[in-house]
Amino acid sequence: MHIPDGFLDVKVWAPLAVISGAAVAYSAKKISTSNDEMRVPLTGISAAFVFAAQMLNFPVAGGTSGHFMGAFLVGTLLGPFSAIIVLSSVLIVQCFLFQDGGFTALGANIFNMGLMGILPLLFIKTVKSQSVGSKISINTVGLFIGAWASIVFASIACSIELWLSGAIGLKQVLIAMVGIHSLIGIGEALVTVTVIKAIAHARIDLLNMEKI
Repeated sequence: MHIPDGFLDVKVWAPLAVISGAAVAYSAKKISTSNDEMRVPLTGISAAFVFAAQMLNFPVAGGTSGHFMGAFLVGTLLGPFSAIIVLSSVLIVQCFLFQDGGFTALGANIFNMGLMGILPLLFIKTVKSQSVGSKISINTVGLFIGAWASIVFASIACSIELWLSGAIGLKQVLIAMVGIHSLIGIGEALVTVTVIKAIAHARIDLLNMEKI
């Protein structure tokens, strides 16, 4: 889903660069006003985890492969603003050091994998606080659906951008992109559920962090 240079028309990538830049700046401002001392190191650890996880591809179907995205996972743990910063940092490093995703398409890639990746958080309650002590209830179904949807939403946004750029017909790109990423989303969901449950077992207090 890392769009390279030359695939998007300027009328598509330029506005997305502005939108993504504004989202990153606003997210950084929101995080800087947080009084949570654990947020900065956990954001760094999350970025390192997402970067490493994205380097590992898994086979999907027909010779294609997918990789973990991580926006929904980080958003669940640290909140949407931290997720945007983490995904943006990872994508910037991948773009400039590994040529994974084009420079002109960087704003679009951040929009797709960062902003669209956290969109399911608006609809799905994944971690519910309980009234007794620090115990929490993990909504496994919500986690699974949210993580899966984050991949599908990102693929839909990418498909529309390619169509608006005249690279391919809308029907063809939606069938190809959404079809394969619906399968990739299953892998994303499994990793997300596994990591959240492991954190809940080892450090349940981290799931009670104040989200901003």
